[in-house]
Amino acid sequence: MCPAGPGSSTEMSLPVMREFVLPVRVYLEDTDAQGVVYNASYFRFLERARTEWLRAKGVEHNKLRDEQGLALVLVGTQVKFRQPARLDDQLFVSATLTEVTGARFVFDQAVRRGTPDGEVLCDGIAEVACMDVVQQKPRRVPGALMDELS
Repeated sequence: MCPAGPGSSTEMSLPVMREFVLPVRVYLEDTDAQGVVYNASYFRFLERARTEWLRAKGVEHNKLRDEQGLALVLVGTQVKFRQPARLDDQLFVSATLTEVTGARFVFDQAVRRGTPDGEVLCDGIAEVACMDVVQQKPRRVPGALMDELS
């Protein structure tokens, strides 16, 4: 559902979205010499899950930029590292859109080992802004994009 009008500060509500889960295998490039996943690798895994969540909803970053002049940009994240992942682990990275307000999306995310319900290795939230690519400023999430995501 879209906000009441262009200047409205009303929060947009989304129907409850089933959790999107992306399987990821840990490769040598993701780890240090002891085979433990670098902290920075988790951020790549989380980004991939958000991107594939969008793709599953029919939204692609290139089309958003080229056709609508929009970019979805990570503006903040809070992550808790709970247990290390290791070389060859099968991980399941989840992304669930929990909030959309104005120009902002909030995702709950987690990285689990073994199964989609397995041990949580890392979890947190990601805040993504809808940006105008020409003006390089935040832009309210267009109604057409909301329709695609709901």
